[in-house]
Amino acid sequence: MVKVEAVVIRDRVETVIDAVEDETGHVGVTVVEAIGHGRQRGITHEYRGRVFESRFLPKALLTFVVADELADHVVSAIADAARSGNESGDGIVWTTPVARVTHNRTGRSLGEVEVA
Repeated sequence: MVKVEAVVIRDRVETVIDAVEDETGHVGVTVVEAIGHGRQRGITHEYRGRVFESRFLPKALLTFVVADELADHVVSAIADAARSGNESGDGIVWTTPVARVTHNRTGRSLGEVEVA
């Protein structure tokens, strides 16, 4: 099993989840609201003549736990769907190997539950 995590802009969350489902058939995801910044270092905006800097931008952290053979396809689907066309700020995707996944309801491994 592989854990695929992605930080994406909030506006792209549904688009990314739909793309993963459509392209791979995988339907399980956890979404956590987050704030952060990368190279763009936040934004500057003006309100009533005063300039304000927002160092952190709203993001979402998506977590998928998938079979090894699906991981590359999930990463590709996420990267394609998260791309907004802006110069920066679309987020990142990374994978982590997972040694053991157990289904809470049954106590069996996730692989056994999905096959049954």
